[in-house]
Amino acid sequence: MDLILIGLLGGLITGISPCILPVLPVIFLTGGVQSARFEGGGDVIPARRGRPYLVIAGLVLSFTLVTLVGSLILGLLGLPQDVLRWAGIVVLIVIGVGLLIPRLERLLEKPFQWLPQNEVKNRGSGFGVGLALGAVFVPCAGPVLAAIIVAGSTGQIGPGTVLLTVSFSIGVAIPLLAFALAGRSVVKRIRAFRTRERGLRIAAGIAMIALAVGLVFNVPQALQRLLPDYTAPLQQELTENDAAEEALGLGGLVTEENRELDNCTHGAEELESCGTAPSIRGIQQWLNTPDGQAVDLVDLRGQVVLIDFWAYSCINCQRSIPHVVGWDETYRDAGLQVIGIHSPEYAFEKDAGNVAAGIRDFGIEYPVALDNSLSTWTNYRNRYWPAHYLIDAEGTVRHISFGEGNYEATEKLIRELLIDADPDVALPVESGVADETPELGSTTRETFLGSSKDVNYGGDGEYSAGTAEFVFPEDQTDDTFALDGTWEVASQFAAPVGPDAAVRLSYRASEVRMVLAGEGDVTVRTADGTSRKIAVEGTPRSYRLLDGDAGSGVLSVEVPEGIQAYSFTFG
Repeated sequence: MDLILIGLLGGLITGISPCILPVLPVIFLTGGVQSARFEGGGDVIPARRGRPYLVIAGLVLSFTLVTLVGSLILGLLGLPQDVLRWAGIVVLIVIGVGLLIPRLERLLEKPFQWLPQNEVKNRGSGFGVGLALGAVFVPCAGPVLAAIIVAGSTGQIGPGTVLLTVSFSIGVAIPLLAFALAGRSVVKRIRAFRTRERGLRIAAGIAMIALAVGLVFNVPQALQRLLPDYTAPLQQELTENDAAEEALGLGGLVTEENRELDNCTHGAEELESCGTAPSIRGIQQWLNTPDGQAVDLVDLRGQVVLIDFWAYSCINCQRSIPHVVGWDETYRDAGLQVIGIHSPEYAFEKDAGNVAAGIRDFGIEYPVALDNSLSTWTNYRNRYWPAHYLIDAEGTVRHISFGEGNYEATEKLIRELLIDADPDVALPVESGVADETPELGSTTRETFLGSSKDVNYGGDGEYSAGTAEFVFPEDQTDDTFALDGTWEVASQFAAPVGPDAAVRLSYRASEVRMVLAGEGDVTVRTADGTSRKIAVEGTPRSYRLLDGDAGSGVLSVEVPEGIQAYSFTFG
């Protein structure tokens, strides 16, 4: 049941993300415009009631099959990995042209003339449109989708994976179906649209062809780079907890080779020691190396190595790559070796020609490994696109950063390791690549209290796993948290050890919420002296601390023993 709920919620969040924007015009128009030729004058009869459902059903079916077993089927048939994507693009163009040219549409309809006319007239190609859209639909890859993709690519498809995939697809379909139904409702209710059937059909055809052409030239991805992924905090809140990680298997297979990676804190500001770097394994092909020769980490001892997990159609990766390219160009002669591990999200990303084109587009000159079976991804227990692993000259992992951002800290640590490797090195000036990670808004970023995810601790000293005494700082930086009292800091949460423990938060938000678990009452105090108690009961869930208090401020939360504090979220 947890798996189904996580899949549904993960799909629903993805269904309202910026990644689905390119397909919305097509779904809106094809949900309301009949695609079969209409004979007779007068008002247009809106698309049949079931047409929006057919469009979305086709999308869900093809997306599910392509994501879960597409690579397996194509491999058995000996077909290129991107054949399904190109087939979907061709179908979209053919259907779009059919909407523009009735004569061509009649030609396309001939194979179905044996069907009763009342079944054909308003059905059109709704299901076919959905099948085509599902083959080219590339949503943002959050941890839920990552779990599905890894299972499919590594052949670990079981009942749980199927349930997760189907529930995720249904979750994605809910907001898309709303758009399709809205399209039909608009055509049905507004007479001006009903009397302009030809114009609507042309609009639908143009939208479909535009989407297909845009997909050929990766226009949707270019547009999405400019948009913030406003659903990222929701994905994190859904999946970054012990229950979700256990259900999705996000922790990866722990081996002696990768066990110490847990010692690294995501996005840490200082160097850490996280064990010998796991090997690069299971690579199908190397690009940007002499004669396609493999790169072995053992042979790179004495150099600082940055491993970048990426995928060429991943929007987050596309915004991150300029920083990696900048580091390579700036520090290559100073002893930095960058290695790109291309771990595909989708079947068409396994094609070496597609990856090579992406390499050229991004100006990548460092070696890139095609990790089509996600063997190296799994060996590093990775679950994010992009992800950066910084390795020192002795072969030890010293820094890990997941997702976009944290570029300034990563570059600072690169410079430190280069000096450690060669104290006489003459470092150039910083790469100077501007951090253009889209702002998620004017609110404080999601704040985690666990040691593995904290990004804005504002107290004195180091914030790390273990039990320690904390004291509120005299001056606390904006948009940070600090602790007071004795706390046990675990990887996912912080819990008081003894009385008089509190968290102080500097925030910018209209609404402040806190994810808590356990049994007891927490007391929230604001800067104006008001206070309120909140009863906490049961497993981790979000509790509202402040609501409707637009602007910035400082609050403290007194937390008794028996309660675990996971994070602050903002609205």
